[in-house]
Amino acid sequence: MIKNNFKLRQDIVDQIKDSINVKNKIIDTRLDNIIEVSKEIIKAYKSGKKVIWFGNGGSAADAQHLSCELVSKFLIERDAIPSIALTTNTSILTAVGNDYDFLKIFERQIEALAEKGDILVGITTSGTSKNIIKGFNKGKKIGTVNVAFTGKNISKIKKYADYIIDIPSYHTPRIQEAHILVGHIICDIIEKTLFGE
Repeated sequence: MIKNNFKLRQDIVDQIKDSINVKNKIIDTRLDNIIEVSKEIIKAYKSGKKVIWFGNGGSAADAQHLSCELVSKFLIERDAIPSIALTTNTSILTAVGNDYDFLKIFERQIEALAEKGDILVGITTSGTSKNIIKGFNKGKKIGTVNVAFTGKNISKIKKYADYIIDIPSYHTPRIQEAHILVGHIICDIIEKTLFGE
């Protein structure tokens, strides 16, 4: 049975306030992380490198979304810049999952596509996604710079990441909302730095 309007309104307000609270914590504690990652990506682009994004489920959609902001444009009319999402080629994903293992779907693509100095952005709200960790591990062997977008739990991912943007929450929807916010901010910084305001 559907809740009455008063209860529904309160639920909506509570969720919005929770989202605002998480974003306020980012302002208080994560600005340096965002700046460091933005500078590292800009440095890679200035050296002729690319950014490779990957994640599972909603984070796969976020990887595609943020990769597209760089290839197409974010806010500025400018030249395209190289960015790849490893979540878009269903033939590769299903072939690797079937021929090898689902845990290798990113690792195999990173082996094929990544070069030393490229930026890998692995998005995992839990911080424990095994295929993200395997992708980062492969990247380390190649010489990539590994950036983890995650939530509060960084115990497993921190060994494999050079930079971490850990959203101060354990709640998946709040983490995902913040990942897109942070990703948009990074895209904005990249555009303004490389192409002017």
